[in-house]
Amino acid sequence: MSVSLWLALVGACVVISCTPGAGAVNTMSNSLGSGWARSIWGILGQQLALVVHIAIVAAGVGALVSRSQVAFDAIRYVGAGYLVYLGIRQFRASTAVGAVAQEVREPAWSMLRRGLLVNLTNPKAIVFFLAFLPQFVRLDRPLVPQYAVVGATVVVVDVLVMWFLFASAARGLVRLTSTESGRRTLNRVFGCLFVGVGILLVTVH
Repeated sequence: MSVSLWLALVGACVVISCTPGAGAVNTMSNSLGSGWARSIWGILGQQLALVVHIAIVAAGVGALVSRSQVAFDAIRYVGAGYLVYLGIRQFRASTAVGAVAQEVREPAWSMLRRGLLVNLTNPKAIVFFLAFLPQFVRLDRPLVPQYAVVGATVVVVDVLVMWFLFASAARGLVRLTSTESGRRTLNRVFGCLFVGVGILLVTVH
C-alpha cells in the first residue's frame, strides 16, 4: 500500500471512528463507571469485534450475509435487542454510571465482553467493511498483507479516538456523579442513548 493511499485510509478511519454510535456510548459509559484508564478494556473488546468483521469480509462471508435478508435481519435484531437491554438496565440502575470514586468497579473481563458484543452484533459493520475495504485492497497483490495493514490501521485509529476523544469527554461529566440526582440523570441519559442506538439499528436501512 502506498503512503498516499494509507494516509487516505487513516483519514477515512478517523471520520468513521468519530461518528457517534453504540461503541462511543459504551466507551463513555465505561469511562464514567470505572475511570478513564480502565475504559480501555471495553475499547479492546470493541476492537476484537472489528477484527472479526474484517476477517469475515476477507473470507467472503460478508457478501453472503449482505445478500441474505434473513441472516442480516436476524443478526440486526439480536444486536438491537442487546443494546436496548443494556439501555434499560442502565436506566434502572440504582448506582451511578460514573461513580468513579466507588471501591467496587466492573471487572475488566465484563467490560471487554460487553464491548465485544456491542460491536459484534452490529451486522451493518460487515456490510460497511464490504463496501469500504475494497477501496484500499488490490486483488492483483497478496491479500493477507493488505488486510493486515487495513485491519491494524482501523483498530489503532479506533482505539485512539475512543480512548482520547469519547472516554476523555466523559470525564467532564464526573462532577455530576457527586450527587444522587446527578447520578440518576446520567444513568437515564446513557440508558436512553443505548436504547436509541438500538432502535436506529432496526429502523435505519
